Amino acid sequence: MSILYYECFAGLSGDMNLGAMIDLGVDVNQLRTELSKLGLDTAFELRYKKDEKHGIYGIKVDVVDLENHHDHGHTHDHDHDHAHEHAHDHGHDHTHDHTHNHDHAHDHAHVHRNFASIKAMIMASALSDRVKRDSVGMFLIIAEAEAKIHHKTIDEVHFHEVGAIDSIVDIVGAAICMEILEIESVMASSLEVGSGFVKCAHGLMPIPAPATAEILKGVPIKSRVSGFEMTTPTGAAILKYYASQYTDHPEHVIEQVGYGLGTRNLEIPNLVRVMRVKGLSPEKDKPKQWILETNIDDMSSELLVYAEEQLFKAGALDVYKTPIIMKKGRPAIKLTILAWENTIKALQKVVFSETTSIGMRMYPVEKVKIQRVFKEVATSLGVVPVKLAYFDGECVNTKVEYEALKKIAEETGASIKVVKQRIEREIENHA
Repeated sequence: MSILYYECFAGLSGDMNLGAMIDLGVDVNQLRTELSKLGLDTAFELRYKKDEKHGIYGIKVDVVDLENHHDHGHTHDHDHDHAHEHAHDHGHDHTHDHTHNHDHAHDHAHVHRNFASIKAMIMASALSDRVKRDSVGMFLIIAEAEAKIHHKTIDEVHFHEVGAIDSIVDIVGAAICMEILEIESVMASSLEVGSGFVKCAHGLMPIPAPATAEILKGVPIKSRVSGFEMTTPTGAAILKYYASQYTDHPEHVIEQVGYGLGTRNLEIPNLVRVMRVKGLSPEKDKPKQWILETNIDDMSSELLVYAEEQLFKAGALDVYKTPIIMKKGRPAIKLTILAWENTIKALQKVVFSETTSIGMRMYPVEKVKIQRVFKEVATSLGVVPVKLAYFDGECVNTKVEYEALKKIAEETGASIKVVKQRIEREIENHA
């Protein structure tokens, strides 16, 4: 398995995560190309540099909103980005209205997006299905937390900083990096959240802020850094979505190490260390995937579609339906769910709440996943993204991304079948 282990002794933010991913080997140009598929209506620039904290070198990433970015010629000793009336690039991304006592005032407008608009933008993009699913899943975690805190529905919550360009890039970028690195499982240490209070429009707010605390329910945290907020809602959502296990005492073999740097200078290195690992032990502690199955013969197909959507939101890796014949010749549907072990309870709740099922079969499974490489290949119809699959060093399969085929077919007026056949013939020599 391709496994990442997050060592979060200084917390986590979205830009720190991107820095670690780049340090682990994500190609920045490939990341930028994938991010451009979002079709954001605001120009942005992904900037990165090699830098150090306490002599440990890693990558510092900044996502700059080019339309609202201003160089004020000053520095801050924090990396918050609470909901100002203007755009700063501090590296945090809360959705509540914070204010800080700066000696200057500006009135740059933020674009306040809600979950529905962000989801629609992501789903309409040319990003891969995995990136779309993971990105929407992370935003949903934040939306649910904000909705609960503010006693609103998910659709009524308007993101402030989490809806800003930098936070959108941080979250979608995290999903892109996970796909580029072909990560199948994520583990993490307990998470440093900091302690103290941060000033906001409603007075002093305790650290962790309400959104972060809500997101981190069920996650082991620590508060050893005094006076600073160390984990942002974005960082919390990334770990909550991906991590299947938390431990401060892992047993593994380290293959690669990446460091993502924060902005502040602290007594401890302000960075996250992310390691690609293998050989986790003991065996029983490895994250496991399970198959959950149930047979349903007394339920509308339309309601099953809704249940499927809710299962994906609850963390299902895959959901599929198989037509079967039950006893006495009754036609039915076998609902099958692939899931990580730590999501089983949440998925069972969806099945028993949203379907007519009153029982479920469960068994652990092992997967064989061959090496996959993504390449941009020049063809007579343009440059197209291609997935190459290798077994024992030999390319055994190639696949052109569907969205690329669809775009070419619409632009040329040709049949998508003809486009697919033509491109596949041309890329054979690239395998």
